Amino acid sequence: MTFTFAASRHGKRHAPGPEKVPAVPARRPRSVRVRRSLTGWAFVGPGTAVVVGLSLFPAVWAFLISRTRWNGIAPARDIGWTNYQRMVDDPDLLAAVRHSLALTAMFVPASLVLGVLVAVALNQRIRFIAFYRTCIFVPYVVSAATTGIIASYVFNPQFGAINDGLRRLGLPAQKFLESPSQALPTVCVVALWGSIGFTAVVYLAALQDVPKELVEAATVDGAGPWQAFRNVTLPHLRPVTLFLAVWQTITALQLFDLIYTTTRGGPLNSTQTIVYFVYEVAFRSHRFGYGAAAAYLLFAVTMLLTGLVIWYNRRRGSEAF
Repeated sequence: MTFTFAASRHGKRHAPGPEKVPAVPARRPRSVRVRRSLTGWAFVGPGTAVVVGLSLFPAVWAFLISRTRWNGIAPARDIGWTNYQRMVDDPDLLAAVRHSLALTAMFVPASLVLGVLVAVALNQRIRFIAFYRTCIFVPYVVSAATTGIIASYVFNPQFGAINDGLRRLGLPAQKFLESPSQALPTVCVVALWGSIGFTAVVYLAALQDVPKELVEAATVDGAGPWQAFRNVTLPHLRPVTLFLAVWQTITALQLFDLIYTTTRGGPLNSTQTIVYFVYEVAFRSHRFGYGAAAAYLLFAVTMLLTGLVIWYNRRRGSEAF
């Protein structure tokens, strides 16, 4: 046992006494810990079961269907990996993959650049800034089906508002959604109109977290607005940019309702993406096995592109995931 001496006010030493040892909190009984764990799972268990049931079960079932030939009525017949082998030589599927990749290549960079520009504009101290921010975000909360229906009228070659404006400017009218070469870029423009609000709001939140002291220090050192933005602000936006790049990539690859309400894959299948191809094969042609195999191809493409984006940004020092 350890003894210590304590000096009094007059310099005298008191008798040695035992040193106080902090008490160790007693461990809760096992029954209490089990009861608390069961209570927690009682709250989160039902929601977890629903989420797992609505994600894992359909995924496993779709994989089993992808190895069969089934029209939804007659009994399914197991054909092994035939559906996956058939996809390699399917020109319609290969065209759908090219259209999906082209749409992603146009949509993702444009949404990031426009999102940054809009966020910088909305980060200024001006009057009615809350009204402007609301107006930018409203198109994102509007359903894509509604956006597609409105876009089909706006881009109509005969009486659309866009062509009416072109005629007033003395420019030739365009076919837009009815042209095989213009339909996919037009769909991309409509998709950007509906998604810029999301990227702008995320970038706006990130801009407000950038330390103002660093921007002021760069300005004092002689950096102009563009140099301060490029060398100070943009590095702080890299994690957000990585997140948005992955999110927008998944959004572009899974775009369906906008295509369904505008072009339905036309004209001449020029806007038929993988998702719309799966819909056509499975629910229009009733080839559920082949449609499930194409859906797994979409999953593989999505995972591959997402992994490449994350790998590239991590090599550059961005750790958002």
